[in-house]
Amino acid sequence: MSESVLDLRKDPMGWAIADYYNNGVAGRLRVFSSMFDEDEMSVKDLFRTFDKMPLLEQRALELCCGNILDVGAGSGCHSLALQEMGKDVCAIDISPRSVDVMQKRGVADVRFVNMYDKSLKGKFDTILMLMNGTGIVGRIDKFSEFFARINELLSEDGQVLIDSSDLIYLYENEDGSVDIDLNGSYYGEVDFMMQYKNMKGDTFDWLYVDFETLSYHADQNGFCSELIFEGEHYDYLARITRK
Repeated sequence: MSESVLDLRKDPMGWAIADYYNNGVAGRLRVFSSMFDEDEMSVKDLFRTFDKMPLLEQRALELCCGNILDVGAGSGCHSLALQEMGKDVCAIDISPRSVDVMQKRGVADVRFVNMYDKSLKGKFDTILMLMNGTGIVGRIDKFSEFFARINELLSEDGQVLIDSSDLIYLYENEDGSVDIDLNGSYYGEVDFMMQYKNMKGDTFDWLYVDFETLSYHADQNGFCSELIFEGEHYDYLARITRK
């Protein structure tokens, strides 16, 4: 797994977050993929407060306990909500502009670091990974590296709260059958590239994974998974703990 962080010149989401924080408005944050049509991410939604969050996210924040690590914290909306609950949280992100915004917004412990960077130490009671937290895994064949790192960061009785979506619905036919190449790569492996104004980021791998597949790989790496919450559109929240 890469331990890198983003260069300021290739941080489109971070610059969009900074514009919204500084000006109350941001331009279009465009999302490209070789698998899907061009899409757009709502920057305003990245600043949502607890009462505006989906039930899945509210449930995850309520379950957070102890020393919390918020991975890919973005604008800091989840970390700020946790602080308002009186909980201790460390927010990390690989986006330099996002880290700057979180500091200005009042997140008490913000670090500009990749989760896989060995300089990030400590035993966390809760590792929080929201907004399709499994995305950081990148590809199915990277699960062993992911769980090895989780094992280093998690306290003895700690938990990982992570969400994802099952993209199977994209391949379903009207009769209920599914068009998937079983000999091809896993259908939830996606590539993305973001653009904000004239700034383009690098293409990156992102993983959407169904709960059964997540559970299988957790089990293979010494962990067990529990389905905590199911959303309305193939999304879910899982809790992962050591066996």
